Amino acid sequence: MENYSILAYLISGIFFILALRGLSSPETARRGNIYGITGMIIAVITTLLLPGIESYGLIALGILVGGAIGTSIALKIEMTALPQLIAAFHSLVGLAAVMVAGAAFHNPSAYGIGDSGSIPIASLIEMSLGSSIGAITFSGSIIAFGKLQGIMSGNPITFKFQHFLNAVLGITLIFITVLFCLEQTQNLFWGLTILAFVIGFLIIIPIGAADMPVVVSMLNSYSGWAACGIGFTLSNNLLIITGALVGSSGAILSYVMCKGMNRSFISVILGGFGGDDVSVSANKEVEQRPVKSGDSNDAAFMMQNAESVIIVPGYGMAVAQAQHALKEMCDILKKKGVNVRYAIHPVAGRMPGHMNVLLAEANVPYDEVLELDEINRDFASTDVVFVIGANDITNPAAKTDPQSPIYGMPILEVENAKSVLFSKRSLGAGYAGVENELFFRDNTMMLFGDAKEMCESIINALGK
Repeated sequence: MENYSILAYLISGIFFILALRGLSSPETARRGNIYGITGMIIAVITTLLLPGIESYGLIALGILVGGAIGTSIALKIEMTALPQLIAAFHSLVGLAAVMVAGAAFHNPSAYGIGDSGSIPIASLIEMSLGSSIGAITFSGSIIAFGKLQGIMSGNPITFKFQHFLNAVLGITLIFITVLFCLEQTQNLFWGLTILAFVIGFLIIIPIGAADMPVVVSMLNSYSGWAACGIGFTLSNNLLIITGALVGSSGAILSYVMCKGMNRSFISVILGGFGGDDVSVSANKEVEQRPVKSGDSNDAAFMMQNAESVIIVPGYGMAVAQAQHALKEMCDILKKKGVNVRYAIHPVAGRMPGHMNVLLAEANVPYDEVLELDEINRDFASTDVVFVIGANDITNPAAKTDPQSPIYGMPILEVENAKSVLFSKRSLGAGYAGVENELFFRDNTMMLFGDAKEMCESIINALGK
């Protein structure tokens, strides 16, 4: 049976790798999901058939309860709430790692790692890593969820000697881990776990809302490494492989996002170290400046008389669920001979790929959706840019204001277009809390109102 389980786990691991490969492109994402589901089914069935598995009734009850909760959430959740949902799920993975590590420490013989008081050093190290990383993931994810959900402020929360305190706590965690491996006492195990909970809280609260997409990706990586550590404790090869896949892919994604936002990868990991050197311009008194505003008739006239139009979607489009109306509007423009394309920023919305998923849901052709590096140079030769609910990712302050918290972040350079139509409810600041300089440019016309209703009004003005 052992040989069969090893083979089944290997096949499952291959499916997980194929799933990651499939999720790298919108065109293959659905296939990637199918691969992932198949791999997980094989993994669960194989694990249930292993010798020594008991209490099938309790396991079935857990699967039914968890499955019912997951199904209910999946059916009710809005696309706009996916980032905080992911953060919440990461917290559960971290908590699961802590609980498994605790169970293994209190009953090591059940896991084949010796007896109480005589657990091998290697198993203690694995247990410590799984529990501490899991605890950091849990508390950090709870803070990320709170910031994304609006339960707590999205602004960085800092205090004097914060980084020094984090450093002291990190060194203390290492010291307690060493003592635990030598003495194997309950107090030390739960001491390092509680300390890790505190560290997870402290390294996330100083990270501002502008960097929250990176945080979600980083916590995803942490959850993978926590699972990997527990995999070693349980001697489960598949859990080791899966945890390593999630941990490494999450770390790579975090690095890519940091690069795309001109953020220091190490700084984000260490809780925004050095971030307090930049003042937040959003705290300045906002100067009242005039803006040019228009309506759907103005927008329809400008776009249907343009040769080229670029659509820049953002979080506001997701909130209004305007992707279907936007797609219909663009189809009408294409019938009128207008060249229409979509520009996607790597961190548009509140999670990587957020806008891609919404546009795919509306059946927007993949070849019309271009990333920042592919389309940025085209704005200067574009007649009209239609910004729908995006804010920080189009803000010229990222290039011109060294005091801005988004300074240095690559943006979609829509200000270079001949005309910019900006659909937004108000002149309010974006998620980073920064006033958008684009609102006040001479070539910008504001279209105030709900994004979906605005698109529908433009459709009527265009005439089907």
